[in-house]
Amino acid sequence: MNKKTALITGGASGIGKKTAELLAENGYQLVINYRKSESEAVFLAKQLNDHYGTKNIAIQGDVANKEDCKRIVNETLLAYSGIDVLVHNAGPYIHERKKLTDYSFEEWDYLIQGNLTAVFYLSKLIIPIMRKQNWGRIITLGFDRVETTPGWIFRSAFAAAKTGLASLTRTMAMEEREHGITANMICPGDITNEWKEKNIKDSLSLSSENHSVGRQGTGEDIARVIQFLIDERSDFITGSIIPVTGGFDVLGKALRT
Repeated sequence: MNKKTALITGGASGIGKKTAELLAENGYQLVINYRKSESEAVFLAKQLNDHYGTKNIAIQGDVANKEDCKRIVNETLLAYSGIDVLVHNAGPYIHERKKLTDYSFEEWDYLIQGNLTAVFYLSKLIIPIMRKQNWGRIITLGFDRVETTPGWIFRSAFAAAKTGLASLTRTMAMEEREHGITANMICPGDITNEWKEKNIKDSLSLSSENHSVGRQGTGEDIARVIQFLIDERSDFITGSIIPVTGGFDVLGKALRT
């Protein structure tokens, strides 16, 4: 395939890192965006350059900040001729369990901006580039059953932002289909931090009663779905919200614990 360029936000670690590794393996040129993890992002880009012979760079920027988004796109276009794939992986999350009234105004604003408004910023800047190419792939990340607008106790800001993002993703799919651009959302299951950078084979030896498939989910599980959706032959799949949960009830777990 002709080398395509993919911008992965929050690509220095976790699911973003596993996605970067799989796309580089399949010939993609990568922009690995990071907010604070400079050493990890630079090391990953160099590692992928050396291993796969592709051109990969790291660009700092907080996607919740409009000016940072402009700079990320401008620096990308200085290095590459276009942007073919946008993977919106970055998204702030507060692990502390808080009811709505316990969030500070600043926390609420940052969660909404980082998980929803950031996607508007980057999509507004990148979709015109994709239109000129008459081709593009946009991937967003949600959570289990987000398309049903569920309540999620102690996760009000995050859930509200991702629910809005599900609607936004489907709207982009409808508006941009005539330009050869698809937009889909992937909803990971309960993949804990230590498993976000692991491979499927790492989980096969460990049984898990929480998942109907009998094993823990991994970052590779999500990266494989992203790889499929951005393939040139996957153009018939757009506006979809795809759960990748191993049959695990994420919201039920959040309610019980």
